[in-house]
Amino acid sequence: MGIIYEPTGRAGEYSSLAANLYQGCAHGCRYCYGPRVLHMTRDEFVNGAAPRKDVLTRLQASALHREAEGKAGQVLLCFTCDPYQPQEAQAGITRKAIQILHDTGHGVAILTKAGQLPRRDFDLLEPDRDAFAVTLTCLGNWNQMVWESNSGTTEERLALLREAHHQGIHTWASFEPVIYPEDTLALIRKAAPYIDECKVGKLNYQALAHPPDWKDFVDQAIRLLDSLGLPYLMKQDTLKAARRI
Repeated sequence: MGIIYEPTGRAGEYSSLAANLYQGCAHGCRYCYGPRVLHMTRDEFVNGAAPRKDVLTRLQASALHREAEGKAGQVLLCFTCDPYQPQEAQAGITRKAIQILHDTGHGVAILTKAGQLPRRDFDLLEPDRDAFAVTLTCLGNWNQMVWESNSGTTEERLALLREAHHQGIHTWASFEPVIYPEDTLALIRKAAPYIDECKVGKLNYQALAHPPDWKDFVDQAIRLLDSLGLPYLMKQDTLKAARRI
């Protein structure tokens, strides 16, 4: 499989193409499924995060191959890592990846939990074929420290959405995983003025001490999203938990 691949299952609901530029992720999110998927210990995944071997050379080969086959499209960066790792400030892997994808006829969708660094690359993102997105999970600083200890703050991520939106870049937010339903509903309201769509999904791969009433949450979320006129994707596993499908 090339660096650019076609996600399946839950990931396939988010994007038809994706690429993972880093192996591991220093953000250390407690809910992350990356270590399980990559068969790494949590310590290896968090503390050993680094660019994948020959990632840009392999990305270019994969992108050129898809372009030659007429299969270029928007590529999501990234699923099993964040494209803005701490070393990205010096390495510039993600910035170079955006340029490679553009040069080979592809669009880019950035999905991040980082703080300030993603702003660096807004000058590369094109309104007609690219997108910028952040993950929003926790409203309070304490909850965020528990679940996303090394990531950018919620306010930083909202500021990134606001700036990208004002620059005319297509924006969306991933409200996944839903950990505290009341936080998610409040975050939808906060982000709504700056996003063109949103995606909502439940926590998987681990259990919450106090599981939400998924039917009540989904009903409230859909009513809120409809009232805001905001296009949305409610993920299949969340709808199943709410017994809507």
